[in-house]
Amino acid sequence: MIKLNAIKSEKIWGYELWIASTHPNGCQKEFFDALGSEYPLLVKVIQANDTLSIQVHPDDDFAVKLEGQGNRGKTECWYVLDAAPDAQLVYGIKEKATKEELEKAIEESKLDPYLKFVNVKKGDFIFIPAGTVHAIGSGLRLLEVQQSCDLTYRLYDWGRGREVHIEKGLAVIKQEKMIPIAQMPQEFDCEYFTLQLKDVKGGWSMLCSKGQNLSKDWQLLYVISSEKACIKTGSDKVGKTIYAEDIFAVAPGEKITVEGKAQLMRIIAK
Repeated sequence: MIKLNAIKSEKIWGYELWIASTHPNGCQKEFFDALGSEYPLLVKVIQANDTLSIQVHPDDDFAVKLEGQGNRGKTECWYVLDAAPDAQLVYGIKEKATKEELEKAIEESKLDPYLKFVNVKKGDFIFIPAGTVHAIGSGLRLLEVQQSCDLTYRLYDWGRGREVHIEKGLAVIKQEKMIPIAQMPQEFDCEYFTLQLKDVKGGWSMLCSKGQNLSKDWQLLYVISSEKACIKTGSDKVGKTIYAEDIFAVAPGEKITVEGKAQLMRIIAK
């Protein structure tokens, strides 16, 4: 088991903490060295003090088509760690909006009427398949689990002067039925990852399956909250105290135990 150290990236709207990453744009060397190759997921904590751009990510096919071989798409999800009272997200676009209408609205800075704004609160879960138009609003702190990809196409940036990618962004948009935003379920599963929310009250153990002993067989354990809880491995009788926002990478075949009171997010790559 390895406790991973975050890589901080300052942004004009706040900051990101890359807390589990082997991506070249922010690679944790100890994590990569332990795995011996890349991990298929990238996990972040996002602190949004201002609203992010209106953006969209490509799926696997579009990532290769638009950016070349070796690229992958970006399906992601958010778990709300903290939220201001009136915090909102952009979660998709209104039905029947054509790409021609969206392009015209972007050019005229009149995109708002086409966007779906949704209020969110602490504990909510949001699934964002590749191709979904979205934006994080101000006053939010999120845990983000995503494919290990750093491709973002900005459609609109509120006049902040950064580069936008209108042609590519419009090309990759999908208008599919969205999963309603609600409190995080005990388990969520998609094509790329499984998340399990664990409320520990006393003790809880997990065994990381060996699988084929590949890098993707490592699992991640993120600490949402902890009240004097500790984590132990193998013959370790004392353990280490864990704190909110700690994250641990658990090796294939390894068993760990958490004792005390804590809320955890178990992250399993596929």
